[in-house]
Amino acid sequence: MKVASLKFQRNAGKSLNNKTLQSALKNIESRFVGARREAISHLDDFEAVRSRATTIRDQVLANLDQWLIRFEQEAQRRGAIVHWAETAEEANRIICDIARQYGVKKAVKSKSMVSEECGLNDALEAAGVQVVETDLGEYILQLAHEPPSHIVAPVLHKTKDEVSDLFAQHHHLPRKTGIAELCQEAREILRPHFIAADMGISGANFLIAETGSVLIVTNEGNGRLATTLPRVHVALTGIEKVVPTLEDATTLVRLLPRSATGQDITNYVSVLTGAKALDESDGPEHFHIVLLDNGRSKMLGTKLQAMLRCIRCGACMNHCPVYQNVGGHAYGWVYPGPMGSVLTPSFAGLAATLPLPNASTLCGACAVVCPVSIPLPDLLREVRHQQSLANLRPWRERKALAVWAWLALRPIWYARCAGLMSRVLAWLGGAKGRIGWLPGAWTRGRDLPAPAGQTFRDLYRKREKP
Repeated sequence: MKVASLKFQRNAGKSLNNKTLQSALKNIESRFVGARREAISHLDDFEAVRSRATTIRDQVLANLDQWLIRFEQEAQRRGAIVHWAETAEEANRIICDIARQYGVKKAVKSKSMVSEECGLNDALEAAGVQVVETDLGEYILQLAHEPPSHIVAPVLHKTKDEVSDLFAQHHHLPRKTGIAELCQEAREILRPHFIAADMGISGANFLIAETGSVLIVTNEGNGRLATTLPRVHVALTGIEKVVPTLEDATTLVRLLPRSATGQDITNYVSVLTGAKALDESDGPEHFHIVLLDNGRSKMLGTKLQAMLRCIRCGACMNHCPVYQNVGGHAYGWVYPGPMGSVLTPSFAGLAATLPLPNASTLCGACAVVCPVSIPLPDLLREVRHQQSLANLRPWRERKALAVWAWLALRPIWYARCAGLMSRVLAWLGGAKGRIGWLPGAWTRGRDLPAPAGQTFRDLYRKREKP
């Protein structure tokens, strides 16, 4: 998926005028926000669990190299093969080489945002491998040739009627409109792909160092089919997903589904350890794990390190007023919302993602709901600071701030200019006291309340003294 974050403002405008999308986005409150609130209430010790989860993630990041080496040793001891990929291109090459090694013609995939980050499907198809998405949302998007708009509910932006039309067009079956009927049709279409696939591809919610296991959580069961039926299983994930023990993973699993979908636990929690043994009836004959860096290690030891705690629950975007109004596609890459506005600049570069850290009100809702206490507003401000230091902000903005800084250091001139500006804005507001136009985009869709024509200094001088 190509990075198109520079088009954020244009995409956001289109999203705001898209009635179908706006109707779909209204479901976020009931589907995610309210459900999370209810699920969190079932935990008497939520803050204690969150504190423990934050500590686990911080302890791992402080010694990430050691935990990754421990994971590699344990995974290999149990029959898995571990690969290291510095870039997305290298990860794609490794997986394409694995496919060639085993003569893979068809691969079935469980939902994986890291594979979206790498553009893995395109790479495999270019290598002659048919790729079939088996998560229902991802499968719908594959038929529609669209990227996901949410990391947990990738097809959030589509309506039931649009899905009905897609299925009728691609499956060549009578059009169905019931949700249960559509789900059943998808099962019947996908089941032969599971049976015929040579390779299954998954992500990993967590990597467990003490056992060399990959843990995934799903709701549809497709993850288990994709990782046990094909003779080859490839798990692709970021290096930050490792946790020390299975007990640590269960602590995080207490928070992940509650924060993501408002469930106490997902329907399936799978712990995948090694390849199939001789006395086992199911599982892959060959198990490969690809650990991707792609910019993650550069965040270690920096002010952005806390972002690597992220467990990809999506709570920050569900509660973000910007995401709630423009959806995920406006952000122009795999990771939308507040978490994406920090991750995308870190992975794709500051210059290619200029609008993202400013696509926030800094209201702090994202930090309040984050299950691992990531201080997202602080990190967004840090990315803005990095852009400023690199002289990447527009020149008009830089000049305006330079003038403001000059005035701020000279109180007399600052007071005079503030008084003049206050009177000018009051005059522009007229009798209505509202300003309908100013340079820039702010007043294109809203009026700005005009000031009273007096500054705080003026009002303070006129106060009644005791």
